[in-house]
Amino acid sequence: MRQVVLHPGEDGYWVAECPSLPGCISQGETKEMAIANIREAIKEYIAVLKDDGLPVPEEEFETLLVAV
Repeated sequence: MRQVVLHPGEDGYWVAECPSLPGCISQGETKEMAIANIREAIKEYIAVLKDDGLPVPEEEFETLLVAV
């Protein structure tokens, strides 16, 4: 299981990032599309690492919500 950060992008699309997998970023026109796209991106990212014989980073991301 991977944590994902979801936020609105400058272009009106939703951006989804997986912090435990550097550079694993996707987007979608809606939140639901962004989530579906990042799920696929995470699967492919991990598959490529495994195919290349590289270690898959552990999920170590911790969230904290701070209201300012």
